[in-house]
Amino acid sequence: MNRYAIGLDYGTNSCRSLLVNIDTGEELGSVVFPYPSGHQGILTDPADPNLARQNPQDYLDGAVTIITGAIAQAKESHPDFNPDDIIGLGVDTTGSTIIPVDAEGTPLALKPEFADNLNAHVWLWKDHTAFEAAADITSMAGKMRPEYLAKCGGTYSSEWWWSKIWQCKKVDEAVFNAAHSWVEHCDWLPGVFTGNEKPDRIKRSVCAAGHKAMYSDNWGGLPDEEFLNALDPALGELRSRLYTEAVDSQVKAGELTAEWAAKLGLKEGLPVAVGAFDAHMGAVGSGVKAGTLVKILGTSTCDVTVLPADAELGELPGVCGIADGSVLPNHYGIEAGQSAVGDIFLWFVNHLVPDSYGASNDEKFIEMGRRLSEMKPGESGLMALDWNNGNRTILTDVRLTGMILGQTLHTEAHEIYRALIEATAFGALTIINRMEEYGVKINEVVNTGGLSVKNEALMQMYSDILQRPLKVAASDQTCALGAAIFGAACGGSVSIGEVQGNCCQVREKTYSPIPENKAVYEELYGIYKTLHDAFGTSEWQGGLGHVMKDLIRIRQEQRSC
Repeated sequence: MNRYAIGLDYGTNSCRSLLVNIDTGEELGSVVFPYPSGHQGILTDPADPNLARQNPQDYLDGAVTIITGAIAQAKESHPDFNPDDIIGLGVDTTGSTIIPVDAEGTPLALKPEFADNLNAHVWLWKDHTAFEAAADITSMAGKMRPEYLAKCGGTYSSEWWWSKIWQCKKVDEAVFNAAHSWVEHCDWLPGVFTGNEKPDRIKRSVCAAGHKAMYSDNWGGLPDEEFLNALDPALGELRSRLYTEAVDSQVKAGELTAEWAAKLGLKEGLPVAVGAFDAHMGAVGSGVKAGTLVKILGTSTCDVTVLPADAELGELPGVCGIADGSVLPNHYGIEAGQSAVGDIFLWFVNHLVPDSYGASNDEKFIEMGRRLSEMKPGESGLMALDWNNGNRTILTDVRLTGMILGQTLHTEAHEIYRALIEATAFGALTIINRMEEYGVKINEVVNTGGLSVKNEALMQMYSDILQRPLKVAASDQTCALGAAIFGAACGGSVSIGEVQGNCCQVREKTYSPIPENKAVYEELYGIYKTLHDAFGTSEWQGGLGHVMKDLIRIRQEQRSC
């Protein structure tokens, strides 16, 4: 008998499905649904560039489209396909992407009185309006509960759970008071599908709780009431209406209701896994294991690795979080990442690349890629900082900005593009160095996401700079694949490892470091690290007078050899 699972991947601008044969890894159907609300699915406010919200109705409408569409594709290509052979459903989402809900679990945005209030909508992960709240949380935790910060890299982020909830209270008490509770997107959808959407019935993801809400079994779950009261008594009072337990995604959130089974074309009672974040599911779909770092390369990046739960693991300052079971059961999940990568390149081509490179963005990227591939490392004389959307790791500071240094009147667009790629690779190396500095060994890097498939020049530069072989996951939908793997496993008839072994493959091409590029990239990384520390930390002491001249020297040496 054929066995299938379906995974749903809810991203920033769209959601997509993946229907996969869990015994062979064959992918039978995948459909994308662009969110119709706002601009590319994001509700914004011209008066505040930090604001990013979403419409929860888009999530529900998207589920119907992407699941029924995937089933239709499977039926068309495989006449013997039967949806009743699907054994599980899994969900991943962005995060921390949080929803204010009433006592029944209905998002406030779906109620007429709040339909036009952005604060009642979903607070998307990339909403940075809570940067002051995050700084205050970091400060208070440093004084009262330093152990909280030790699990999230030493700094609490404006992208995370408590910052956003507190910010809502600060700017819109009507919404805050109307919200009986708050729910992560990755928890809400499985609750809806299984009829368990009431806040006290939803099974909460340890991935979301551990990485974004300062949850840990070490201190009894969520931050204690005394600490929350010290921030704001309203947060302390809210705590009792949140949750007391969080579980991994091998746990079943419930079973598909008759209503949703009819909408989706699936069988009633189908096991639905507890949700998790997209990057963590993507790591599972890429075959993550101890010693392997999975890089999800997209508009931003998320770097995920694991350690067995019985391994010694201390603090990892500057990473986004450490949580037991957040990626694989019985493993610590370690998360880091960069707030902008593909977004930087898209900004550059949209605003600064001349039409002489091509009429469309695709043509411009292709032409820039062709030209920069003919260059040697350091030949441009440029150095950039990759903080156009702040720094997620290891500085965890959303108020940092990007920089391009070394431009002359002869600088061309493809040279800047190369410098931007190199800067993101230097940022990635900084993350790996921090992990290894604190005992987390990285032997190989497996990449997934659009950039890893489409941009060979970028991948080669990354391999040269990281000085490691880079593999690329075979599936184009590793996040949805990871969700499908947990969907299959949550019913108890198959293990995660078994499905990973069947479904998680890498592409034939592996990118290996070019030996002659090693020395110059080590020198360039030294310059990057100087700028990184000088502009990103208050502790740095030194001089910058040598930086431009070093870049010019390297440029001359590379052009003359």
